[in-house]
Amino acid sequence: MNLEAFNQLHEAEARRLLTQCCAATTWVERMLAARPFTDSDSLLRLAAQHWKELGEADYLQAFAAHPQIGAIDSLREKYTDTKTLAGGEQAGVDGADEATLQALAAGNNAYRDKFGFIFIVCATGKSAAEMLQLLQQRLPNERAVELRNAAEQQHKITRIRLEQLLL
Repeated sequence: MNLEAFNQLHEAEARRLLTQCCAATTWVERMLAARPFTDSDSLLRLAAQHWKELGEADYLQAFAAHPQIGAIDSLREKYTDTKTLAGGEQAGVDGADEATLQALAAGNNAYRDKFGFIFIVCATGKSAAEMLQLLQQRLPNERAVELRNAAEQQHKITRIRLEQLLL
């Protein structure tokens, strides 16, 4: 879909598509209110601006829309489902060995227990081993630092999804 077609969508359909990019309701509503977008640069600039203006509750809402990594089967399911919806963002996990998958699941459980939300990483172009390394590097952080890290990663994911959807 191009930007012109998106601008002409019924609000409910535009909301649905934006929510696939980022599930923070406040962000979606601000993006809807900003339509019509004149060009892709303004869309991406406004998307970034609206994201930066949000608070913790909004970030947590966006994070919660990502499937939970828990058991190994749900990890595989997460990557399969998200690949279909988000252009193969996490395709790097396809060739992962069992030990890496188990470590990702265990690491995400530890991360969720410590921070209260799941590990968010822009996985595009990253192998499962790279994602595991990032998880392990971020796990010692304090919650405030990790909330900022996760918000930055969510913003990257949102931008990629917007580009795939509209540009």
